[in-house]
This record gives sequence, C-alpha cells and structure tokens, in this order.
Amino acid sequence: MTTALFIVLVALLLAAWILAIANRLDRLHVRTDAAWAAVDAALARRAVVTRALLDPELSAAASRAESASRSERELAENELSGLLGALDRSSLAPALAAELSDAEERVMLARRVHNDAVRDTLLQRRRRIVRWLRLAGTAPQPSYFEIAEPTTPAEAVMLTPRPSARVVLTDPAGRVLLFQGFDPARPQEKFWFTVGGGVEDGEELRDTALREAFEETGVKLAPESLIGPVWRRRAVFSFDGQTFDAEEWFFYARIDGELAVDTSGFNDVEESTITGHRWWSAEELESTEDAVYPVQLAELLPTLAAEWDGETRTVR
Repeated sequence: MTTALFIVLVALLLAAWILAIANRLDRLHVRTDAAWAAVDAALARRAVVTRALLDPELSAAASRAESASRSERELAENELSGLLGALDRSSLAPALAAELSDAEERVMLARRVHNDAVRDTLLQRRRRIVRWLRLAGTAPQPSYFEIAEPTTPAEAVMLTPRPSARVVLTDPAGRVLLFQGFDPARPQEKFWFTVGGGVEDGEELRDTALREAFEETGVKLAPESLIGPVWRRRAVFSFDGQTFDAEEWFFYARIDGELAVDTSGFNDVEESTITGHRWWSAEELESTEDAVYPVQLAELLPTLAAEWDGETRTVR
C-alpha cells in the first residue's frame, strides 16, 4: 500500500512538472507571436513615415518591404534600411526627421525584444523532455529576424558586401557535413552551417570553395568534383558587431569512404567561434530544433543526388 501511494505521488509530481514545462512553452510561443506582431507594427510605421518623405525610390522600397513574404522580408527591409541610411536628413523638416528617427528606434527595440523571445523559446524547445514528449505540438518553430540596424537611429546603416563560396559536402550515405558556431556578440545563439567562407581578392568562386574545403576539413577536392554552383543565397547578418550583405554560392561535392575531419586549418576567428561539427541526414535536419543555414537544407539535400541541370537556384 505504501509503495502504491509512493508511485502515485511520484506520478502526480512528474505530471505536474511536465504540465509546468508545457505551460511555460505555450507562454513562450505566445510571447514570440506578440513580439513578431510588435516588429510588424514597427516596420509598418516606418514604411508610413518613409512614404511621407515623398521620395519615389524610398516609397517604392517601403511598399516592397510591406508586401514581401516572411521569407523575403529581411532582404526587403534591409534594402529600405540602406536607402534610409544614405538619406541626407539635414534637408528634412525637423518634425519629420524626428518622427523618422523615432520610427527607426522602435524598429530596433522591437527586433531585439523579438529575437530575445525567439532565443528563449528555442532553448525551451530543445530540452530533451520537450522533444521526447513532443510538448511543442504543432506550433511552428520561431526564427530570428535579422535586420541591419545603426548604432543610433540617425546613423547610416553600413552593409559590408561579403561574397562567399560554400560546399555542401556529403558522405556516401548522403549526410552533409555541418559546423556549429556562434556570433561573439551573441554566444548563446548557436547555429549550424556548411563548409565554406569569404572570397578573397582576385579569387574565383570555385577556387574559394576548394581552398575553404581544404582549410576547414583537410580534404583536397579535385576541381572537377565540385558541381555547381547549385544554389545562391542572399542574407544580411551581423557578426561581432559588423553587418554583412552576404551573397553565398553553394557547390556540391560527394566524398567516397570515411573522412576524418581535420580542422587544423582554422583561422583564429574560426578557432574561437566554431564549437563542433557533425554529419547530418535530411531526416535529422527536418526534425531538429537547432538553427541551420540555409534554412531549406533539409528540403533540398536529397535532390543533390540527381544530375544537376545547370541552373543555379535561389535558396533561403
């Protein structure tokens, strides 16, 4: 009898604990949705103020940003940010300049609150108990909203162009090699990414891909083994306080046999910001709660085994 009561008590405590976790996760999802609504409202207000400037180019950019889908919203909003950053504000009426600065500041604050909410939600969703019991249910996984922002609202937004070549490197089982890293400014937000890096002056994309593959993995790929570029991705992201306008070109390469990944060729930045690597199947990518770039990697990875038709596709 005592044993039965003890088991019932433990079961009740366990159920209460699981219920508390589920309730917290639900509140985090509500918080994330509310934070995105605030971002959307702040961006809408910025668009309204921008159109009040009566500049045709700015008005067109504001309209494109408002009508963009969620997947294209970052690029559209960053285009508008760049145009506003180049605007000579001394020529504006003081009241209009102040309103524009206020609108930009609200966008910055809303974005930070939103990304903090996304971070907390993703951390909760990654807990083993949440994944094992599928406590997230059908709630979609939230994503960060990366938009360039100046140090102060009136400061021009400077985007540093960063062309890069990346390699979707797979093993005989079709798994892709990914590295995990973080932005030094936000070390708690880790993400996975493919082999590759920035194009050096005078370097061709294919040469960059071969060099980066050797430096990051130790494998010396033959130039003819690279297929592509199969994908192209545009993204604006911040790293260590600097904002980049990235244009990434993805090549595909398949290795035969086992690869003992050798990271001795990492530079200082890679040594300090890359925490590990592993091989991922498409199924694992589809089910993970971790941040993975490009976002469509799980969807597109199985298609790489087919013969390439020569078209470079745009991916997110």
